[in-house]
Amino acid sequence: MTTTRLPLFPLHAVLFPGLVMPLNVFEARYRALVSDLLRLPEDGPRPFGVVAIREGYEVAPPGRGLPGEPGVSVPDTRPGAGFAPDPMDSFHPIGCVADATTIRPREVGGRSPGGEGGDAGGEGPGSFEVLATGTTRFRLLSVEAAGRYLVGEVELLEEEPGEGAEVLATGVLRAFRAYQQRLAGAYERSLVPGTELPEEPSVVSYLVAAATVLDTAEKQALLEAPDTAARLARELRLLRREIGVIGKLPSVPAVELTRRPTNPN
Repeated sequence: MTTTRLPLFPLHAVLFPGLVMPLNVFEARYRALVSDLLRLPEDGPRPFGVVAIREGYEVAPPGRGLPGEPGVSVPDTRPGAGFAPDPMDSFHPIGCVADATTIRPREVGGRSPGGEGGDAGGEGPGSFEVLATGTTRFRLLSVEAAGRYLVGEVELLEEEPGEGAEVLATGVLRAFRAYQQRLAGAYERSLVPGTELPEEPSVVSYLVAAATVLDTAEKQALLEAPDTAARLARELRLLRREIGVIGKLPSVPAVELTRRPTNPN
């Protein structure tokens, strides 16, 4: 069993290996995390762990207010603010290692944007724009909340192909193209514009999981699939369901559905 310690970045979203996720980092605890990543060599990996939140908040709730100023709320800057006393209870058990391939500091009028982020307990004013690339799945073993941000002990998971992955990948690609056509409708848009779809089963499984419009729980279930074949089989059922649902709708706002916003924190 290969284990390691990773800074944790909880989100109401799921990151998949091989896929990219933009992050807008403005909260004090996550600015501290990114500041530490910036201290790592620029030409090497800058890893952290993305975990989906089962119960809790991406942005910390307000604290009790400033001393001497009743009723004035300030952010709770503790690493585990907004989560259960044992943060393990707030997160899904399987996450994804992310590599901060691009980090851009952004100053906004001498203070962090977004209100809740504030500057108390952070690494200075402003925020960060981070481009995170998923690399490897992990199982969360424990969470430590003693420092400036959450740190997890994780077990790195190898991707097992499973039985019949290649055949399933062919069926999923066929269904995904049909799904794209239905979703795009008259807009003639693609969820993967100008890109040829891959053939390698594990890559297909993660690309389709990321690109299909599903809720967080369904995406998390795909991330947690025991192997590639199991993930592809589940995706085939989901795609067939979604194609049927879309076919019954009078119109589909494809542009809105395919727009992927930056994840704020």
